[in-house]
Amino acid sequence: MWSAWLEQLDEWQQALFEAVVQPVVFGLGFGNLLEDAYAATGWLMVGLLELLVLLLVIGQLQRWRPVEAVRDRGAIAVDVIYTLIHRLGLFRLAMFFTLAPLVDALGARLSLWGWSGVQLDALWPGVSDLPWVSFVLYLVLFDLVLYLLHRAQHQFNWWWALHALHHSQRQMTMWSDSRNHLLDSVLVDAVLAVVALTVGVGPGQFVLLTALSQLMENLQHANLRMSFGPYLSRLLVSPCFHRLHHSIGVGHESHGKGTLGGHNFAVLFPIWDLLFRTADFSVRYDPTGIRDQLPEEGGRDYGRGFWAQQWLGVKRLLGH
Repeated sequence: MWSAWLEQLDEWQQALFEAVVQPVVFGLGFGNLLEDAYAATGWLMVGLLELLVLLLVIGQLQRWRPVEAVRDRGAIAVDVIYTLIHRLGLFRLAMFFTLAPLVDALGARLSLWGWSGVQLDALWPGVSDLPWVSFVLYLVLFDLVLYLLHRAQHQFNWWWALHALHHSQRQMTMWSDSRNHLLDSVLVDAVLAVVALTVGVGPGQFVLLTALSQLMENLQHANLRMSFGPYLSRLLVSPCFHRLHHSIGVGHESHGKGTLGGHNFAVLFPIWDLLFRTADFSVRYDPTGIRDQLPEEGGRDYGRGFWAQQWLGVKRLLGH
């Protein structure tokens, strides 16, 4: 079944490339980039499928059991822009022209040094012959890496200066997952690319790993009153579990008011929060945002529009 699914994705990618992407690439005079354009088509195709799931599944869940009434459609509209930038490949395209050459150079250097990667799925006999087992191993590894990166975003003042944009959304919805400062996204994606290169993740597997994580994060950020119960919530991050991470004064403050830290950093599996003692399984739906946004705490401005949010993030970074 796994092989059939991958073959189907390949067929869709080929069809989309031949019908849409290839004519555009030739029309722009970039025929020498056809191979790269084909790889980008895979991201575009998966992004379109993700948007479809967002609208038809997660969007309906939000309407079914919302935590709060929609009160700021303008803020949500900006989050939609972030989502389209990431899902339609615009951010990946920028990453290709900036970081891809550096990652390729690193791979070439490692090869010269005799480093061929860990090849995680080759550590146990027979695993490489079971694609779904290999996929699960990589999924767990990447989830651990994402947990550690997320902890770092909340631990270091300079990184929090960028990541705070993500937490500044007072009207959290399924679109809020991609609401990140672009520099923040570059840092995270660069680390993930190096990890993928190091452990030998195939391009197709990397796309699917990213897509699955992103869809789960869309669900976790949804304006949805949903907990997975006392047992399943220990196995998989729920909207309730992650909303607490975004709650004012709870999810990203520790050891007193204004101190960086927090709870519930896991992306997919709460096991990491349990192991590192950062889990809080309270079933509650508090207001989201950052304490210093409140009028009584100074009313800090994180920006209304896309470019204002990006510029203010740079100013916060330079201030640290």
